[in-house]
Amino acid sequence: MTRLSEVDLSADLPRDEAERRLEAAQQRLLRLRLLLGGQLGDHKIGPPLCVLFEGWDASGKGGTIKRLVAPLDPRHVRVAQFAAPTYDEKRHHFLQRFWAVLPGRGGMAVLDRSWYGRVLVERVEGFATPKQWRRAYDEIVEFERTLTAEGMILIKFWMHVSAEEQLRRFEDRANDPLRSWKLTDEDWRNRERRADYEAAVEDVLDRTDRPRARWHVVAGDSKRYARVAVLEHVCHTIETKLTKRGYNLHDAD
Repeated sequence: MTRLSEVDLSADLPRDEAERRLEAAQQRLLRLRLLLGGQLGDHKIGPPLCVLFEGWDASGKGGTIKRLVAPLDPRHVRVAQFAAPTYDEKRHHFLQRFWAVLPGRGGMAVLDRSWYGRVLVERVEGFATPKQWRRAYDEIVEFERTLTAEGMILIKFWMHVSAEEQLRRFEDRANDPLRSWKLTDEDWRNRERRADYEAAVEDVLDRTDRPRARWHVVAGDSKRYARVAVLEHVCHTIETKLTKRGYNLHDAD
């Protein structure tokens, strides 16, 4: 059994329950975010928080991120999206371009794609040499170890959808003039190589899952379920990490 094959993609929630739990999780996150930023409690600045999203094309990352940051003051969170590196970025080590968006103490960043591109799309499409992407697993693990050793709360999501659900979403986008821009020729090409990408994803989950930087694979065929699962997991992780560090979470009530 692989990590992806173990995911129950039939997971779903009734609409009323999903809306209730989503709203509750958003309010819970808002209080935690204010606590981290020093706006609640004893005004002590908390650790940086970074929430990282990877996943299949059309897996619901954008909609989930929208719900994640919706209750937050935009001055208190940065959302960064990463596409292919530019010519100038390629002149540096592949991790260099990510440093500038990482949050400092009391800050929060949400990453739509990340440094895992080196061992996913760059690996599969041949944009990195085998020597480069094979070396990258250890470089990524050490990079994340450095961040978390400095106190960062790092939460990593893989948004997982079935090939059938992905195709349905592709076709919906293609037929919607207001969303067709989201669908590119590259998306269709990537879909044709799904088996290669699945092998790359399994290697990522196996080789970069560490106690301080765990992967959480989200069943995404139901967008309602996925959004609630992400919000609740973010809240739970923050609460767990802060409790271990001696924070009084009642300050966030």
